[in-house]
Amino acid sequence: MRRLLLALPFALLPLAIAQAAEEHDHDHQHASLSAHEHGVGRLNAALDGQTLELELDSPAMNLVGFEHAASTPADKAKVAAVRAQLEQPLVLFSLPQAANCVLSQQELNSPLFGDKPDADDDHDHDHDHKDAKDAKDADGHEHHHDHSEIHAHYQFTCSQPDALKTLDLAQVFKTFPATQKIQVQLISPNGQQGLEVTAKAATLKF
Repeated sequence: MRRLLLALPFALLPLAIAQAAEEHDHDHQHASLSAHEHGVGRLNAALDGQTLELELDSPAMNLVGFEHAASTPADKAKVAAVRAQLEQPLVLFSLPQAANCVLSQQELNSPLFGDKPDADDDHDHDHDHKDAKDAKDADGHEHHHDHSEIHAHYQFTCSQPDALKTLDLAQVFKTFPATQKIQVQLISPNGQQGLEVTAKAATLKF
């Protein structure tokens, strides 16, 4: 499968935090590029002819509400529910019916889905908290060592791509309210842009 997004995996991300650059020092900016930050998701979007590709990466905390391996029935039910929501991208991303987009490829990956478990998944609950406490004591900030990500990749074939004037992420924020902002890299016939969207400003233009 030809993946449009591989060409510029993170090339535009510095633009997405351009506004933050005025308020943070350079070291903090650099760290934020690859940081696992709760409340913040990342979306790559590319439109090339009739092919639309979307790639969403998010801390599991934003979508599921936890990042440990699901062991209780309630946790497993929550993971299953989130996976089912991610399996409906036409609804999740509010793609306009006029564009006549059909999902041609879909890939969901996460340690919570049983994919590539994190090393820390085997750690017990107390040990995880001890690690976090030690990290907090060392520098005054709390760091968790059991981070889990959820990765969703979609490819659509849209017979009327001219109808894709905007990408509305409002349903993403509504479905996953713990997501406070999404850093977006957008590649379209009109060029490339990096920006940040929130629930109050969730629409971007192709």
